[in-house]
Amino acid sequence: MLEFLDEMFDSETIKPSFEYVHIVLALYIFGKQEEGMGRYRLQKELEIGSGTARSLITKLKEKMEFLTVLGDNNRKGHILTQKGAQYLTKLKTKIPLLEPVDIGRLKDIIIEPDNNKAYICVVCDASEIITSGITQRDAAIKIGGLGATCLIYEGEHLRFPVKSFSAAEQAQLMVEEPIQSYFETIANENESALSEGDVIIIGLGETSKLARLSAMNAALTLIT
Repeated sequence: MLEFLDEMFDSETIKPSFEYVHIVLALYIFGKQEEGMGRYRLQKELEIGSGTARSLITKLKEKMEFLTVLGDNNRKGHILTQKGAQYLTKLKTKIPLLEPVDIGRLKDIIIEPDNNKAYICVVCDASEIITSGITQRDAAIKIGGLGATCLIYEGEHLRFPVKSFSAAEQAQLMVEEPIQSYFETIANENESALSEGDVIIIGLGETSKLARLSAMNAALTLIT
């Protein structure tokens, strides 16, 4: 799925400084901006520099044909084209949910909740791909976040991703019901009901924007 974006990185001079997560997250953000969004707003949303934001928008518009100018003036911002919207829809079949959460309600399952922000991301049918969650944690840190916690949804239970465990260890891996219910409520409110085999990723950051980047970059490690 992400290989479709490879040409975004083609350059005869300097390699673009944005990453796949910036492209994907930009599409999610543009998808919510029917009135258009400009470069300066995108720069702030993605925590990137002005030149990087300019390059990202240019390539999304000219190489991928995912963006178009709203009206006849660049100052009005950009919106998704039909092609861009179709690709976003495809992404959302795999990552249907990306929402902020109350970190205070998750203090029993994450480290260092004080004064930090959290986002959750759901990756559909990824329980067989994830191993220990370390790869996802590292991806979150790489993009500027504080880490990521991963959970596997098993329908009746929500547990930490350990491939092999004994019956005695099973209870320790399970998340308590109030937290599971909280996640289920968020998913249902966003018309993204959880299914058995889904992976929930909690991205952490010093700001909400960094937490969102953390969650998405971790999620992309599970996209095949």
